[in-house]
Amino acid sequence: MTQVVSPIDPQVRIGHVHLKVADLDRALAFWHGVLGFAITQRMGRQAAFLSAGGYHHHIGLNTWESAGGAPPPTHATGLYHVAILYPTRALLADALRRLIAAGVELDGAADHGVSEALYLRDPDQNGVELYWDRPKDKWPLNPDGSLAMFTRALDLAGLLAEK
Repeated sequence: MTQVVSPIDPQVRIGHVHLKVADLDRALAFWHGVLGFAITQRMGRQAAFLSAGGYHHHIGLNTWESAGGAPPPTHATGLYHVAILYPTRALLADALRRLIAAGVELDGAADHGVSEALYLRDPDQNGVELYWDRPKDKWPLNPDGSLAMFTRALDLAGLLAEK
């Protein structure tokens, strides 16, 4: 593998994630019904595309190679999680309220200094992180100015109190 000597352009973004699912309706019940992503296009019982804010799609779901399939085994390579960035802490709190109302269990919740995150699994056992970033000027730094991220328990009651 060749080492890249110049960094990638800072305007490059990850555009969308496309997940293989076993049951499209079950996946839509979570991604659309619980989290609230809008369905922008549906291709019968095989695929659907969802977004926030009118974008063509942030999330693709399909059963092309996975209809009725089992989740990937643990201790195997693959996607660890997809991370959904919320613009404010209040909107992350809203996401937590939606999860609670739907009976979705969390795998964890963490304060990383730079962000606060909720960790869970979708119906196909794909890892999902819902998070918001603190403003960059609030990020923890070491004395030399380098980033000092950490992992601490997230105060869920405090998050739920957010309006």
